[in-house]
Amino acid sequence: MMQQAADFGEEVEALHALVSKLSSNDFERPSAFKSWTTNDVLVHLHYWNIAADASLTDPDRLMQMVSGVMSAPSMRAHENAEIAERGPELLSAWHELATDMAKRWSNLDPKMRVKWAGPDMSVRSSMTARQMEHWAHGQELFDLFGVERQNTDRIRNIVVLGVNTFGWTFKLRGEEPPGDMPSLSLTAPSGAVWTYGDSTTDCIEGSAVEFCQVVTQTRNIADTKLRVSGPVAESWMAKAQCFAGKPETPPEPGTRRIEAVTTQ
Repeated sequence: MMQQAADFGEEVEALHALVSKLSSNDFERPSAFKSWTTNDVLVHLHYWNIAADASLTDPDRLMQMVSGVMSAPSMRAHENAEIAERGPELLSAWHELATDMAKRWSNLDPKMRVKWAGPDMSVRSSMTARQMEHWAHGQELFDLFGVERQNTDRIRNIVVLGVNTFGWTFKLRGEEPPGDMPSLSLTAPSGAVWTYGDSTTDCIEGSAVEFCQVVTQTRNIADTKLRVSGPVAESWMAKAQCFAGKPETPPEPGTRRIEAVTTQ
């Protein structure tokens, strides 16, 4: 079984457990992320789940979906026009496809190549990207509804994606990395310590969850307790971006935070 597909499935269930408790009115409450509502988040996730699944089953449909977004004046407006469901119906449609994908994709060869908006990618990378999107956009909903998310070690896939996109962060901005990737020493939710890189001058230490929050731009580095040492590490963490698309500016300090705290 492909572990990344199982991890994606678990991420879907964690988000579903939160959203399934919402009232109809809650689906239109704006979050701190560009005022996206729960409907906006689910539309976005569902649209790109359909696209990712089409990369496997109908590559022509995938390219039509990508072309539609690229040619539209607004990604948000285009996705909302293409996905008709809202509220509980949208929740059900998103959940049904996502859980089905997790099951079907778990039996694929992780190295199998599929088309995507940019270069072809492995199905393992595609599943990792889907998990990252659900985890990152899920954060704005956990924040909005005042729920402190209970993370697990499945976030290691997002840590690895963050590591692998060190150079991408700079390339997006037309820059060369100012040095080798910093050494990382990150504490997982389980208490395990994950290490990457071998730089002797730059390092990042602390919570793996907070590292994921920074590279997915759900938190500003100033709102974490990560210990960042060295100019390369500081430059990376100031603009880290593990997702595709145009260069995005991380949120301003203090603007992305949980509204209140309960337990989920």
